[in-house]
Amino acid sequence: MRMRILKELSRNNVRILGAPPDAIDTAEYRERFAELLKKMKMPQPEDGFAYSIEGAIVVARGLGYPVLVRPSYVLGGRAMDIVYDDEALREYVTEALDVSLGIPILIDKFIEDALEVEVDAPCDGEEVVIGGIMEHIE
Repeated sequence: MRMRILKELSRNNVRILGAPPDAIDTAEYRERFAELLKKMKMPQPEDGFAYSIEGAIVVARGLGYPVLVRPSYVLGGRAMDIVYDDEALREYVTEALDVSLGIPILIDKFIEDALEVEVDAPCDGEEVVIGGIMEHIE
C-alpha cells in the first residue's frame, strides 16, 4: 500500500525527499533485494520465493526446515515467522497470500543460533554516517 502511494506521487511529479522510490522498492521488495545481494556477491541464507501454498512447500522442502517466511514490503520483522514443518507453513502462507496482492513470499533457510546485525548508515554519495547498529533477536 505504502509503495503504491509512493509510486503514484512520483508519477505525478510530487517531489519526494529522501531515497528515490525505485531504491525503496529494491529494499522492500524481497525478490529485488535478493537479486541485488547476489549481484553484489553479498552472502545471504539460501532462499526462494513463492506465490502459492504448493510453491512454498516445494521451496521450504528444498531448503530444509526450519525456514523464515515473510512477505515483501514489511519492515521491522512484522508479519515474519519461523516455521518448522509443512503444516505451519500452510497456515502462514494461507494468511499471507490474502494480503500479499500477488507479491511473492520470501522463504529463507533459517540458521539456528546465527547472529544477525543491522546497520543504519545513510550516505549522500560521499560521506557515510553510521546512525545505529542493532542486533536482531528472534
